[in-house]
Amino acid sequence: MIYLVEHFYSIQGEGKYVGTPSLFFRFGGCNMKCEGFGCSEKAEDGTDVLGCDTVYAVNKEHFSHSWIPISKPEELLNVLDLYELPNTVDIVLTGGEPLIYANDIVFIKFLEVLIENGHKITFETNGSLDVDFVKHSVYRECFFALSVKLSNSKEPLSKRLRGDVIYNIASNAKDAFFKFSIDAESITLGLEEELSEILLHSPKTKVYCMPVGGSREEVEKNTEPLIEFCKAKGYNFSDRLHIRIWDVNKGV
Repeated sequence: MIYLVEHFYSIQGEGKYVGTPSLFFRFGGCNMKCEGFGCSEKAEDGTDVLGCDTVYAVNKEHFSHSWIPISKPEELLNVLDLYELPNTVDIVLTGGEPLIYANDIVFIKFLEVLIENGHKITFETNGSLDVDFVKHSVYRECFFALSVKLSNSKEPLSKRLRGDVIYNIASNAKDAFFKFSIDAESITLGLEEELSEILLHSPKTKVYCMPVGGSREEVEKNTEPLIEFCKAKGYNFSDRLHIRIWDVNKGV
């Protein structure tokens, strides 16, 4: 079963295609928790749930009651009819971790119809779940933002860094780029070696670094140190434009 958390039409706020009008589908479920990012969301029972800035799309125990079960591709495709969209608007699939559904036949059919209709599809993924580009050739027409998690996520290295997966996606996708979430503390603790280890698996893939934060205040706190880090290392700085504008992370 596929679970859809929310959908919204906005601009892409992060990474290589920042500013592009995009229709977002946020899917529920993830293979990581990333509690090290320190963002929290209050559940209906009053529990403060710790995780990433989209913990409401990750934590099944506390939030899945609000997720929408999807059993047919039409249930996803019909979302496009709810908005006044350009004919071939960009589609962004995010989460949670959308690639937990990578082999689901309903999900595959959804992707195939989108591509047939001329849409550009970008996956926002943590880069730890593999894609079968041979069995499901539709993925060769997709773009991938590889948000590989760093040690500041507090996920174990063996789980968050899968060199074979990174290489496979970067080599077979229509396009791919790295997108790292970085806070000021991680920079001062020394980040170069960790990033270098990840980039070894796809050295020609472009790098975008964005400030950690689920609110405007947190993003702004981490922005200037990250800009200086990018200048020193030659990486691209990526703002989190949606948070800076709206100061929230849901529905924008």
